[in-house]
Formats: sequence, C-alpha cells, structure tokens
Amino acid sequence: MEYDVVIVGGGPSGLTAAIRLKQLAAEQGREVSVCLLEKGSEIGAHILSGAVIEPRVLNELIPDWKEKGAPLNTEAKSDRFLFLTETESIQLPTPPQMHNHGNYIVSLGNFCRWLGQQAEELGVEIYPGFAAAEVLYHEDGSVKGVATGDMGIGKDGEKTDAWQPGMELWAKQTIFAEGCRGSLTKTLFERFRLHDGADPQTYGIGIKELWEVQPELHQPGSITHTVGWPVDTATYGGSFMYHLENNQMVVGYVIGLDYQNPYLSPFEEFQRFKTHPAIRKVFEGGRRLSYGARALTEGGLQSLPRLTFPGGLLVGDTAGFLNVPKIKGTHTAMQSAMLAAEAVFELLGEEQPAREASAYSQKFKQSWLHEELHRVRNIRPSFRWGLWPAMIYSALDTFLFRGKAPWTLRHHQADHQSLKPADECTPIAYPKPDGVLTFDRLSSVFISNTNHGEDQPPHLKLKDASVPVQFNLAKYDAPEQRYCPAGVYEIVGREEGEPKLQINAQNCVHCKTCDIKDPTQNIVWTVPEGGGGPNYPNM
Repeated sequence: MEYDVVIVGGGPSGLTAAIRLKQLAAEQGREVSVCLLEKGSEIGAHILSGAVIEPRVLNELIPDWKEKGAPLNTEAKSDRFLFLTETESIQLPTPPQMHNHGNYIVSLGNFCRWLGQQAEELGVEIYPGFAAAEVLYHEDGSVKGVATGDMGIGKDGEKTDAWQPGMELWAKQTIFAEGCRGSLTKTLFERFRLHDGADPQTYGIGIKELWEVQPELHQPGSITHTVGWPVDTATYGGSFMYHLENNQMVVGYVIGLDYQNPYLSPFEEFQRFKTHPAIRKVFEGGRRLSYGARALTEGGLQSLPRLTFPGGLLVGDTAGFLNVPKIKGTHTAMQSAMLAAEAVFELLGEEQPAREASAYSQKFKQSWLHEELHRVRNIRPSFRWGLWPAMIYSALDTFLFRGKAPWTLRHHQADHQSLKPADECTPIAYPKPDGVLTFDRLSSVFISNTNHGEDQPPHLKLKDASVPVQFNLAKYDAPEQRYCPAGVYEIVGREEGEPKLQINAQNCVHCKTCDIKDPTQNIVWTVPEGGGGPNYPNM
C-alpha cells in the first residue's frame, strides 16, 4: 500500500502529525494521503502518562477543542511539593517549572482516543492492532516505509492455520512516533548514526496506578509531587499524585534508570512509597482500578539525536523531547509533530521532493520548543551529584541564571553501564504486599489487561542465552528480576544448582525497561503480534 506519509505510533505526537498534515492539505486544496499504524489493540491502549497537560499546542492545533468534546475535564487548582523522610513530610517551595496554573489533569489514553477521532474525521487512515516490525529501504539506502509483522506464526517459528502475511506500507516520508525506546527507531539510530555528537540518552521508569478514593478524600485539581524517601539521595526519583474527576486519582513513581544498586526494584519502591504516613491516608477505603508502567526519555537537549534522515524523521518521545523539570512531554511531543508535519508538507509540495525533510531541524531550532528545552537543559544532569547538591544547583540555574547559564552540563555514561556489582551493594528488604494498599507484580499486571497470544514466538529475545546466568547473575545477582515491573524475568533452578533465566513474555507491559537497563544490552525488545500487550483503561 502506498501513501504520501506513513506514521508509526498512535500517541500524541503521531496523531498530531497526522492531523496537521491533513489540515495543511485542506488549507491549500491538495490531496495528501496519510496512514497511521498503532501496535495497541486500539488508539490509547498502550498510552500511559501522569498526566498533566499544558494545552498550548492543542489551542493551536484544534482551537475549538472544548466544543469538540476533548476530555480535558479537570483544571489544575493547587500544587504541593514535598520532601519525605521515612516518617515526616516537609513542604518545599514549588519549583516554577512545576506550577500548573492553566493546565489540565487528564487520562492521556482517553485524550489520544479523542485525537484519533479528530484524525479520522479529516481522512487519516488509522490501523490499530498492526505492529510495524521492520523498516523498508530503497536501493539508495533511504527509508521506503515499514512492514507490519506476520500474524499467526507459532512458537516454533512456523506458520499456523491462522497465518496472515504482514503488509508493506510505502511512503514518500515515514514519521516515527514510537514513544520511548522505539524498536524501529533503535535500528535507525544505528543505520544513520543519528546519535553521533549527542550525549548518551538517559531514561526513567514511570509506574502508575489509578485509584477510586473516598469522596471526602477527593480533591479535584489537586497536584502533589514528592522527592526523598523511599529512595536514597543518590538515586533520581520522585512521585506524583493527581486528582481527576469522578473520585479518581492517579499515583505514580518515576526512578531514573541510572540507579546503581542492582538490588533496587522500582516497582517495590513505588509500593513502599504509598505506605508513608503523609501519603497512605488518601487511599483509606479506596480501590485500585488499573496499573501500568512505561519508560520515559530524560536526556533533554544534550541527548537529542539528529531528527531527520533520508525518507523519514523522528517526533515526540522517540526522539526525546520530554521537559524533565516540568515533568511534561505531551505539549513538547505535539509541538515537535507540528513542526515535522509542516516540514514534510512543504517537501511534498516541491516539484522534485528531496529525500530528507531537513527543514524540520531548522524549524525546531527556531521554535519555542528549543528555547524551552534549552532553558532547563542543566537540571537533570545535575542530579548525578545527589539530591541536595542538585536541588541547590537547580535553584541557582532557575532563579539566578534563568536557564541561561554560560555552560551546559553533560550527561554521564549510558544507563546500562551504571550498575555496581552486587557484592559492593546492600540488598534491600522490601515488605510483603498487603493486597489493600500495596500489591505484587502479577496482580498488578492482571489489572493492566495485558495479553499476548500464547502460541507466538517470544518478542523478548536474547543475543546470547548464556549471559543472564554467567554474567548478570554472577556479577549483579540478576537485576532483570527486579527492574522489570511485570515479573517477566525469573531465575529458576537455583536451589537445584542449575540456574537459568525464564522469560514470561506473556506478562510484558511494553515498558522497554529491560531493553534499556540490561547491563550487556543482551535483551532485545521486539514487537509482538499487533494488538498484544496492555489495554489501559483511563490511563
């Protein structure tokens, strides 16, 4: 199937690019065919974020969004920023980047579902349940499009009776909007050397639950962030608690994947956080509704790759446009997509279109998006000094230099290189879950509605099957057992003296943490059959 533009990914950036392309075509009376692929079973199925959205770009993209029923129902009303010790909470001044006046607390999945409806009304062809599994290339090396994976391949790699071949989708330009650590984007980085000259990318893992709380404890529009306990001051981490409508609130925890102790479990740190005396009271009498986890790209301006290459370009979190101090990436992802769509549309209008939409990079450098990321570029890398030095530096950078310090702090080594050997670290004893406030992984995965076809090849692959035991277990006590928030990785057979790694791929919530944190980069995350993975409601 041939299109002018193929978009891989149905998150905020992919949908924004599709809508903007169709808007520009309508304004100029031109026909531009746009196809969007989404690996989730529906638009929004794999979307997970806090989320507080800054409506700046939405006002530009769809000015009458209120009349069109956009699900921005809860306006932010109050901000709190707390430092936690094990038993106490101390309210600190809210950093200016974290003021949320004029913003909205939303379900980003529902917002994307609404964006999908707007895109379809403009004529965008959306194919949910189709996972782009391969990048296609022309003979000259430029991107030709993508191919979706075959359906109905058995565990043995052979075709079953349900086999259906994948589709090839060819395009003049392919926009990659896969989100954090996109599996196709990874291959583009290698082929086109997109990261040359940039700092190593750094990531975090965000774990989130949706709760229904007692009406008397519900405060619509209330926003709370915390730093400090339960992680130590050398570990980058913090929480969020946002009150939505209908007695619902979201609670989550983000931990930088540059942490050093292989015994640390982000999932268990999140569960432990909820037991703090200042936090647990909001959950009394409440009910957990949903659970999910997702990696996020935290490197900022220093770690941005080259955005364009012959035949394609990167938008949103797959490139790394998150504003870390704001803890927001939706408006930045959407703005990158707006700029990309405009560059692609201009290119398609040329008599002999060039292979590369290089105007996109120029538009970015001249935009408020570049200015916003430049202003906060030094905040995240300062945390390598520890919590308190970073807080002091961030205050100086923000208030004294106003983001215009005459230097740029660099990022450290890649996250997978940061772990210390297990024998240099102290094991962490996590409390057992009570099933009321704190939970185990498997019950959590259950309410994420995660599902993969039983008879399909595992989508989590090992380059070398001997590494998990001979290296990871021997040196780091198998950290994949702890950094995975879904219980995918287990070491079995230790008691018998024959340890081996068991991969429970059925549990995978597509967070990509294993692909990022594995010390030898031996684990490779690939797309399963389209429609597999979580089905997040209201996340």
